[in-house]
Amino acid sequence: MLLQSLLSLILILGVVVAVPAKEKRVHRHSDLSDHAHDDSTGFHYDHEAFLGKEEAKTFDQLTPEESKDKLGKIVDRIDTDKDGFVNHGELHQWIKHRQRRYIEENVLKHWKEYDQNKDGKIGWEEYKNTTYGYYLDEEFDDVDDKASYKAMLTRDERRFRTADRDGDGIATKDEFTAFLHPEEYDHMKAVVIQETVEDIDKNGDGKITLDEYIGDMFTSENGESEPDWVLTEKKHFTEFRDTNKDGFLDNHEVAQWILPGEIDHTDNEAKHLIHETDTDKDDKITKKEILANWNMFVGSQATNYGEDLTRGHDEL
Repeated sequence: MLLQSLLSLILILGVVVAVPAKEKRVHRHSDLSDHAHDDSTGFHYDHEAFLGKEEAKTFDQLTPEESKDKLGKIVDRIDTDKDGFVNHGELHQWIKHRQRRYIEENVLKHWKEYDQNKDGKIGWEEYKNTTYGYYLDEEFDDVDDKASYKAMLTRDERRFRTADRDGDGIATKDEFTAFLHPEEYDHMKAVVIQETVEDIDKNGDGKITLDEYIGDMFTSENGESEPDWVLTEKKHFTEFRDTNKDGFLDNHEVAQWILPGEIDHTDNEAKHLIHETDTDKDDKITKKEILANWNMFVGSQATNYGEDLTRGHDEL
């Protein structure tokens, strides 16, 4: 049952994720690669940014000729206006698309589960019945924590209604993406903030106290002393997060905490690739300029072999 799996996952995460609130709650778009962005040591960061992490691995298995051939075909796709150049806007859009693939794949997986009548849309009733159907019939009488299940249903419906921008009770693919990944959409930010407050606000007064803030990430057991990072978080609460100094975090202060100003890694990478390969400095790059610097955009067997030789030499 989907509902049982969902609750089990929530409980597991609640047990094993013992991390500070700043790591657990803050919604930042992740960097484009886990590798350091240092071109002097290699182009792994650029490869994963340009291709996506999984696709970058497939290029590492190709010969240089195969990699360059595939890259040429990708360039043709990036040049959407077919003027023979790749400008910043086109490259930015391409990198953004590649980085969103994991979201699209996740949505597609769930789409197949919930689109029961296969009409290309998901209604609230479809989602509700697929997720909670059996328990709805029993009014949650067969579950131990009836209140939690009812709260989950209420939260899901509120989030679904917010994602359903035209209010017809039916989610398109984009609306369902907003439902599953609300942090990606501006019009869903209020829901993200409200859910965060509800998770941490144990007394239900709509505000977060210092004790609730710390309790969300650390609970002392058997006289365990507080680690240093907890003391640091207490200081952050009083000195930075509680901006009006009333002893609580309201929705506005929570928003400043969990939805900070973003660094646009995609924009920065597009600018970087153009700067490094634009030989005539006209702020756009040709297919010829890209292929002349192909190993900055994609990898190959030769790339890995060369790095392995260098690594082995260093170890010696």
